[in-house]
Amino acid sequence: MTDLSAVSPTLSSSTPSPPASGSASSVSSKREASTAAKIAESVRVRDDGLTQLADFHRWYDDYSRESAARVRRIALHDLVGWHEDPVTGDLRHRSGKFFSVEGLDVRIPDGPVPHWTQPIINQPELGILGVLVKEFDGVLHCLMQAKTEPGNINGFQLSPTVQATRSNYTRVHDGRSVPYLDYFQEPTRHRIITDVRQSEQGSWFYQKRNRNMVVEVTEDVEVLEGFCWLTIGQLHRLLALDEVVNMDARTVLSCLPFSGAGPLMAVAPGDDSFRASLLRSCQGSDGGAVPTDQVLRWITEVRSRSEVITAKMPLNALEHWKRDEFAIAHETGRFFELIAVDVQAGSREVRQWTQPMIRPTAPGIVAFLVKRIDGVLHALVHALVEPGCLDVAELSPTVQCTPENFAHLPPAALPPLLGEVVGARPERIRFDVTLSEEGGRFFHASNRYTIVEVDEDAEFDHPEYRWLTVHQLVDLLRHSHYVNIQARSLVACLHSLSGRPSDG
Repeated sequence: MTDLSAVSPTLSSSTPSPPASGSASSVSSKREASTAAKIAESVRVRDDGLTQLADFHRWYDDYSRESAARVRRIALHDLVGWHEDPVTGDLRHRSGKFFSVEGLDVRIPDGPVPHWTQPIINQPELGILGVLVKEFDGVLHCLMQAKTEPGNINGFQLSPTVQATRSNYTRVHDGRSVPYLDYFQEPTRHRIITDVRQSEQGSWFYQKRNRNMVVEVTEDVEVLEGFCWLTIGQLHRLLALDEVVNMDARTVLSCLPFSGAGPLMAVAPGDDSFRASLLRSCQGSDGGAVPTDQVLRWITEVRSRSEVITAKMPLNALEHWKRDEFAIAHETGRFFELIAVDVQAGSREVRQWTQPMIRPTAPGIVAFLVKRIDGVLHALVHALVEPGCLDVAELSPTVQCTPENFAHLPPAALPPLLGEVVGARPERIRFDVTLSEEGGRFFHASNRYTIVEVDEDAEFDHPEYRWLTVHQLVDLLRHSHYVNIQARSLVACLHSLSGRPSDG
């Protein structure tokens, strides 16, 4: 077995000191430029980092086999440590922490379905998703964890350095402490690159959010079992593989201040390739088809005119949902079901536990349509209203749906532009991979993540869609609750294409 935790590289020199004089804004600008240059250089290193990708794959496969978890479905009444409210039927952990499963009544008068009820996960506590980064031989590396989650199809996936709820890291479960947590609880001791609260799935979580962080260190860091250093370019290559980089890692990667940095990501004059249009989109110097101040006004308008009324309700009083020994499911067999699992995982803070999980009944499609506008790549985003959003709507991918869920609805209710995605010619598909959603709460929830380029003269005139550059999306990601979790994953996927050779 290749033991990556045994690697002990020579430390690189510390980051440069700020100039002795100059305004705070000029110092900040220089630091941002330095960070952008580090990120760009790390993107370029796609194989020969501190860890060779071939060595990584051997280590990852060996570690996955040796530390595999055993997950089996159990009856709902066999949940241990969970309490079913005798009046409402809501499921809660006996500690009052972690999360609960409750009922939600949703009314969206102008939506394709104006009223429905559903189970939803209520997890009000704030979690930490943090990636530790450090330079080795002048190249920024990310400390990633091979983490088992009960909902992952393949058991292990690459996760952030720290991926923990407050209940986890305060050890409500009496388990082991979370490694590397102190770097993110006391981040001012180091250099903070990213620190922003972001949402999670608004259709399955009620107003859920996590703190997304990237912290740079210069000190020596012990690499524990199950962790390894990878460049951003290597992570980008791994993103092109099915079910390897998990959702939490993708959202943190998307929040990096990614932009063009001088000659490292320069675009030659007259270069009209896809990659060149993407790099221009990342750099932001060419601007967007819609100015950012207009984008912000548009989001505010959508949030203001969209009426969304949600109310908690008893889980046992949901309309059109039925409960049997093993699940709470919709009477049509569509959407999702609430199940219970027993987990045995030796590599986790707690070795054995039971919990409820949401299991979608079919895979979904998550897609960006992109096109070049004056040589700059733009992605078509949708201001999507979801019942679990903290502020009514967030920017979502062009298409975000499970097609089977619409089989019983009239054609007018189908998501706009779904046909453009499923009917795309192969040469128009720039990215296409199957990726998992959050494996700690969702069981075998996988979606097809794809990026499809359309003709430059393609027009989609709809009040809830706009063409945005990658730079505009990254700027919005510096703030909370503008870009949803699925779109953030696709932003990371777009970034991963920036280091690939030009392909037309």
